[in-house]
Amino acid sequence: MDKPLGAPSDNKVKRPLYTAEERLRRDATPWTLVQGLLAPVQFLIFGVSLYLVLNYLRTGENHDAAIWSVVVKTMALYTIMVTGAIWEKVVFGRYLFAPSFYWEDVFSMLVIALHTAYLAALFTGWLDDRQLMLLALAAYFTYVINAGQFIWKLRMGRLEAPGKAATDAGGEAVAA
Repeated sequence: MDKPLGAPSDNKVKRPLYTAEERLRRDATPWTLVQGLLAPVQFLIFGVSLYLVLNYLRTGENHDAAIWSVVVKTMALYTIMVTGAIWEKVVFGRYLFAPSFYWEDVFSMLVIALHTAYLAALFTGWLDDRQLMLLALAAYFTYVINAGQFIWKLRMGRLEAPGKAATDAGGEAVAA
């Protein structure tokens, strides 16, 4: 069975998250800082919006705040996705689906699709208010999974940091 274009291979030798050159580009680009600032801002927006959506579903209160909070969250998502694609281009030489972040980018497409479906449903009236809020929750569920993927990769990147020693199967220290 063929792998999708750009999908990481199952070779026994595991590719590091960043090559030395990619790590240098990652550390040198201002887009790394942009991503580092936008991610917690987006998460804060998500938290407020999640509260508003759940509160609306529970009580029926603050309809407009709940509706528009999802729009704000979606705009934040689009912003971090565009700037993230630029970051990926600078670091890995392609806008999306670099082997190190292939599956995160694949899942990001689902996150974007659900958020975009929310906007389409909102502005066309395809769904009633309750259905719209349930769609927002589905989008938020995928967002949380995707954020977890990226946090895991951030941790992996730190564990692979140069200068940290790793050990081989015999317990001998090897260069990371």
